[in-house]
Amino acid sequence: MSGPAEGATEEERRDLIVTVARELAEVEGWTGVSPRRLAERAEVDVGDLYRHFADQEALLAAVAVCAFADLAADLAEAHAEATGDPERVWPAVASAYLDFAYANPEVYDAMLALTPDLAFGVDGVPAAPRGVFAELRAALAPLAEGRDPDTLAEVGWSLLHGMVMLTRGGRLRPEAQEEREAMIAERLVRWPWPPAESDGNRLGASHTMP
Repeated sequence: MSGPAEGATEEERRDLIVTVARELAEVEGWTGVSPRRLAERAEVDVGDLYRHFADQEALLAAVAVCAFADLAADLAEAHAEATGDPERVWPAVASAYLDFAYANPEVYDAMLALTPDLAFGVDGVPAAPRGVFAELRAALAPLAEGRDPDTLAEVGWSLLHGMVMLTRGGRLRPEAQEEREAMIAERLVRWPWPPAESDGNRLGASHTMP
């Protein structure tokens, strides 16, 4: 079969397959990314697919890693554009994260719903997923105010991810979307801790089993 992959190196063929898989998934969903359909769209032999990706799981992981790298680059660019005012960095980075997630829902699922082996607590996780966390941490660290920056970054990421998934699922009020984003970007992550003497009234303490 001749096509864009003809004469390409193996690495270029692999990158082409990943790119086409991303594009096809966004149009038809991951159920539409069958080996035959993907080979047809990428203009490669089905054998090329299996030479690079043993199964759907391997393809999803490759797409996810590539997308994590793209997201990390978007966050870094947003951070750079807001540099000079720490108060503007997190809102800019949070906005870039949400823009990416809403523009690439199927790829976002591959990154954070369909590839559990890319969890950060697992040894050997590629650098790209860690790069996203690093960018979120860098944006939030100046706002830590004595809190652990890693934990704050985890909370910030959880807020962004939760809002993305609930919004996509139609579980939240559409008319309050801008206000929710403003809370996460400008207020919620900087909400002051209760005074030390009222530690027992904190949310975590209220859920402690007797």
